[in-house]
Amino acid sequence: MIVRERFRLPGMSKEFAPGRLDVNGFAAAAATLSGDPPLSSFTRLVTELVDPSPDARVHWQAAGESRSGADGQPAPWLHLEAQAAVPMICQRCLAPVEVDLDVDRWFRFAADEDTAALEDEQSDEDVLVASRDFDLHALIEDELLMELPVTPMHDVCPQPARLSAVDDDFDGPDAARPNPFAVLGTLRSGGDDKSGKS
Repeated sequence: MIVRERFRLPGMSKEFAPGRLDVNGFAAAAATLSGDPPLSSFTRLVTELVDPSPDARVHWQAAGESRSGADGQPAPWLHLEAQAAVPMICQRCLAPVEVDLDVDRWFRFAADEDTAALEDEQSDEDVLVASRDFDLHALIEDELLMELPVTPMHDVCPQPARLSAVDDDFDGPDAARPNPFAVLGTLRSGGDDKSGKS
């Protein structure tokens, strides 16, 4: 079952949807959103995985908050949490391994691209551009992608890692090639025979 990811303020008609989120309104209302969409709906994330289960889901929640900025004006903030267990390939044993992704981050929003770019360089937190149709799903997917490990591995592999390749023909050419020291030994013993006869 897919949860409808919407939030309505009590006694008001304001409704927030994660696909087109009014960031300023969401923060001013100190509103919250949550959902557990299927993992398959995050198409960019799925391409990095191996055979995800059709039942796999992403659990997330977001909370808006308004804080005073450096200029004394209220600035919108968003707290995002997201969790997912995703299948990847263990880089040690090459068997599937389930990796837990856990996102817990704060984002501050600026009025435009130039301000966001400038403040992002000077701030510890991420600074994004506020809009009336912000794509929260895209942000969730971006954050989950950044949580993917570069070299996923089991804590303890279920089967021993293969440390070398087995090839029946690998030793063939070397086995057929004569040992150069054996040839030298033959020459040397031949030389000894000649010296004995003289």
